[in-house]
Amino acid sequence: MTHSRTSRRGRNLPLHLVLVLVGAVMAVPLLYAALSGFKTTDELSRNPVGLPESWVTSNYTQILGSGDFWRLIGNSTLIAVGTTVLVVAVSALSAFSFARFAFRGREVLFTLFTMGLMFPFAVAALPLFLLLRSLGLLDNPLGVILPQAAFGLPMTIIILRGFFRQIPGELEEAATLDGCSSFGFFWRVLLPMARPALGTVSVLAVVTSWNNFFLPLLVFTEAQWWTLPIGVQQYQGQYSAEYAKVFAYLVLAMVPALAFYSVAERQLVGGLTAGATKG
Repeated sequence: MTHSRTSRRGRNLPLHLVLVLVGAVMAVPLLYAALSGFKTTDELSRNPVGLPESWVTSNYTQILGSGDFWRLIGNSTLIAVGTTVLVVAVSALSAFSFARFAFRGREVLFTLFTMGLMFPFAVAALPLFLLLRSLGLLDNPLGVILPQAAFGLPMTIIILRGFFRQIPGELEEAATLDGCSSFGFFWRVLLPMARPALGTVSVLAVVTSWNNFFLPLLVFTEAQWWTLPIGVQQYQGQYSAEYAKVFAYLVLAMVPALAFYSVAERQLVGGLTAGATKG
């Protein structure tokens, strides 16, 4: 028994070393940025890798006390939530139709949705800008929410369709015998069973929206609707010579995303594994 455990640990040692290396590659830059935010720019130039000589908390408190920073977070949250609600609602209904109904051209239509994964946003930037301008959606949160939801539909539909198709048909037959309509089965039976998958696509939609930089930059010209990625760029331009303040801003800008992911990570992994092993 002891020899078996030793040999197993020996086989797993390379994997553990790789995981430690990957963790270090991800954690060291974050730690360096956080410590650099507690220094002055002069000290950062003289002592770039050591601990701060005197912990300068004003770099962080100045940003946290700024109303502009919290407005950026509020704008990003509003757009992320709006995008997630829209893309999940539309994708769930579409995936239900593709998974549970047989109709002419179903696979062709589904293939068109999947082709959306290969459509780069940069190609649609100019037509999208002209369309949003004609609709009066520039400097409007809907001008970001609607396109983000549209670009998020292909991946979300693919994930939910695969999950919905694995639900046994006997459940739908039993629900129909009990007088449940197709939409009633979708709302009362299918959605509660698909909570892991819905949680997964919701996390992906929130993270994608939160990190989106190009689309808000294209739509918003007024500072009142800027999102956090645009705010980071503007702050870097404003304090380009004060590296310590820039590091502090970058760290604080990452905190909401890291906090959200730390809470939703179990839901994300659970949804992926549920979809992979169900059936």
